Amino acid sequence: MALVVLSVLLALLLGSGCATSSAGSSSGGSSPSPAPSASASRAPSASASPAPSASASAGSSTDCPELVFSDPEFAFELRRTMSAIYAGEADLGECLATAGRIKDGDFESWYREWHATAAHFHRVADTALKAGHEVTARQAYYRAATYYRTAEFFLHGDPDDPRIVETWKKGRDSFVAAAKLDDIPFERVKIPYDDTTLPGYFYGTDAAAAGRAPLLIIQTGFDGCQEELHPYAVAAVERGYDVLTFEGPGQGQVIRVQGIPFRADWEHVVEQVVDYAAGRPDVDTDRIGLWGISLGGYMAPRAAAFDHRLAACLSDGAVYDVGSTLLANLKRGGAVPEDMTVEKLQKYLKTDPKEFNQGIRAAMKEDTAARWQNEHGMYVFGVDSPALFWAAYMDFSLRGISEDITCPTLVCWGDDDAYDPKGRQAKALYRSLTCPRTIMEFTDQYEAGYHCQLGAFALSWGRKFDWLDDTLRPGA
Repeated sequence: MALVVLSVLLALLLGSGCATSSAGSSSGGSSPSPAPSASASRAPSASASPAPSASASAGSSTDCPELVFSDPEFAFELRRTMSAIYAGEADLGECLATAGRIKDGDFESWYREWHATAAHFHRVADTALKAGHEVTARQAYYRAATYYRTAEFFLHGDPDDPRIVETWKKGRDSFVAAAKLDDIPFERVKIPYDDTTLPGYFYGTDAAAAGRAPLLIIQTGFDGCQEELHPYAVAAVERGYDVLTFEGPGQGQVIRVQGIPFRADWEHVVEQVVDYAAGRPDVDTDRIGLWGISLGGYMAPRAAAFDHRLAACLSDGAVYDVGSTLLANLKRGGAVPEDMTVEKLQKYLKTDPKEFNQGIRAAMKEDTAARWQNEHGMYVFGVDSPALFWAAYMDFSLRGISEDITCPTLVCWGDDDAYDPKGRQAKALYRSLTCPRTIMEFTDQYEAGYHCQLGAFALSWGRKFDWLDDTLRPGA
């Protein structure tokens, strides 16, 4: 297994079947191959992610240069933040000015400058509110929330860093302040979960006179918070849906404050979320849809396979089988013998091998993506080594499960998604489905090929919501 340790630095691909190059990436990248040593200068490509989350960093095949940064991880996170411009929750000049002050690849610089921008517009909002200018206050609170969330993103290398909770809370509170000033009915809810609760937001259509609206439950993935889902909720409400967003184990408040890590059996989570929703008098229990974004593209179909109360499922960034994908790439790189199995590989990682961890940590020193992916992975899975993180993540599989989904299901993929090159994971999920199914490809013609179509919400939401309308609101 020693060879695994070395080659895994190039071959750990969870959502993808091969490595992809990134414009401006210092790591370069092509197909995975064995690394000559743990100290090799070639670090994992930007696609070597622990989760197909919204922090993908592959460049576009249109050769569009990275945004501001040469570091592809920083460039993609800037793209992610700028995607909020579409909903008025960020602004172009503010994003570019902030990015221009950041030292490329420097996590502390990233935190410092985004936090400064967030604090500035938080003060703008407070001042406007005191002066009675509620529109200005609302808009500035939304932008401050986005910038606080961006500032906190790379802090998870030290789980005890007090800035994690402090900055997250500032962002959450800024968002709530904005939402309370908005026209869309907004309710903070506590969803009963085991012996605690999960945080959620309920957005109403304000159309009770016309009867109960269909409910769309929207959830994030590996590294998101539910405040980032607000633009999705606004778009849904505009189309006549009530919306419930929530954070589960490993996400948002639930990991930062409650300390509950990720779990692979996501049906255990969603079952209780649907129980809560079904118990509300304003919910049409025959028309509940679930939209999972990024790693949520695993979680949503996982839940739908067990909970047949769901009337529609959207896998937006599909993940089919983490373990078999990892093993296939290791075999492709010549890292393991052909008779190696997923079970044997996971058993090895569960021993927390020293040489594996040393190799990964060496790569983390050389590559921004490798550092963030593993630091965040250990944080949200509640473990203290890369090996234990990867071992836990290998439990995430829809093999032998997705066949049990009965509701109409939409599977989405992008041509330039670093976590699912050529849509291999999406196509595997689609092939496994026995329910009414649709697969939807997004190309890079208008920059919609990125992970979860970040930066192309107008184009992609038109298609995704039209599918939801046809499924949950036919003839509406």
